[in-house]
Amino acid sequence: MRIAICLFKYFPYGGIPRDAMKIAREAASRGHEVRFYTLRWEDELPEEFSVSVAPIDGLFNHVRYARFAPWLAQQMRLDKIDLVLGMNKMPGLDVYYAGDSCFEDKARSQRSWFYRLTPRYRHFSSFERAVFAPEASTTILTISAIQPAAFSHHYGTQAERFVPLPPGIDPSRAATKVSPAARAECRAELAVGDDEHLIAFVGSGFIKKGLDRLLIAMHTLPESIAPKVKLVIVGQDRGDAFERMVMRLGIQSRVTFLGGRDDVPRWLQAADAFVLPAYDETAGMVILEAMIAGLPVLVTDICGYAPYVTQSGGGLVCPTPFDAAQFNELLVEILTSDKREEWRRNAKALADNPEIYRLAQAAVDALEAAAERKA
Repeated sequence: MRIAICLFKYFPYGGIPRDAMKIAREAASRGHEVRFYTLRWEDELPEEFSVSVAPIDGLFNHVRYARFAPWLAQQMRLDKIDLVLGMNKMPGLDVYYAGDSCFEDKARSQRSWFYRLTPRYRHFSSFERAVFAPEASTTILTISAIQPAAFSHHYGTQAERFVPLPPGIDPSRAATKVSPAARAECRAELAVGDDEHLIAFVGSGFIKKGLDRLLIAMHTLPESIAPKVKLVIVGQDRGDAFERMVMRLGIQSRVTFLGGRDDVPRWLQAADAFVLPAYDETAGMVILEAMIAGLPVLVTDICGYAPYVTQSGGGLVCPTPFDAAQFNELLVEILTSDKREEWRRNAKALADNPEIYRLAQAAVDALEAAAERKA
């Protein structure tokens, strides 16, 4: 079978692109031919897959995306594609990987009525409807149990079209595979002493992942522990506004921006806690990666994988609606509680659950089933 994997942008530090590559490699291992189609490819070109970059420009993202869809439809015919997997919402998909939350839900709950008059809203709403409307036949791969309800509420999507996927941690990214010396090396690089606490924040998309909440909490830590708490931020994003925020808060001596990295497991190994106070996080693979590295974690309950924290007893979950004072207290607790060793053991035990590694296999199972129905 010839499979097209379509996404607007491929870059090596994003969760959705990484999942796309995992799925591609699993499909190829089963004898399928995989081709990527995108607007931008910001990484080395893979030797095992062909990559087609659309010759499309436009001043705004939604304009480029709108022009991408007809180009893609033409390429699918020319290249005789058997099955189209979209990692972003767009028309013409046989299967959609739901790595993002419901756009319509956010547009109506987090934006004013005026936003719904804009060209940007009309574009994203129409692309989402093309996937989820009852008259569509797209199979939808979900990565969080909370996803179907929102889409069904706004579009009336049939329940049988949703296929839940397990998590898909890449075993090679597990910090348990990293040399014990990495902890000392990384902490020395940041000048973090043995008697100090290092918090890790990992993610591309600083705004929606709640970096501002964490920076404010760093600023409000009690004087008794604040000087001994440092934060390392790993992720590819436009960080200028957040670097200015660090300066305004006066915490620049305790915060380090590392940018996007390929060695995330080393930095998880170096940390004492992982914190992700997200506003919007469909799943949060790095939450599980941090847990199997043995880190106590603190996340907001909006994260799709937050239930793994609660069920395993591997840390703390901040409830909705978000309360800054409560989050600040939880941050102090995750760093100083006498339960830390218990959280660490519970989190690390998650590594023994085989289901947390099966996303790619389950996704390709669903692709093969969709191809059978289409035939």
